[in-house]
Amino acid sequence: AFKGGSARLFFELHPEIKAQKFWGGHLWSPSYFMSTLGDMSKETVEKYIASQRKA
Repeated sequence: AFKGGSARLFFELHPEIKAQKFWGGHLWSPSYFMSTLGDMSKETVEKYIASQRKA
């Protein structure tokens, strides 16, 4: 997912940050996001998510 991938990349580019144990060795805090889909179908949402993975 986005949080894990971006944290991994950040710490690969800046290992000194992780070594110093900033933020307890974590880049992101635990959280979640929830939203309604409105009138979109499940298939439309799945296609949108799949297209974002390719970008």
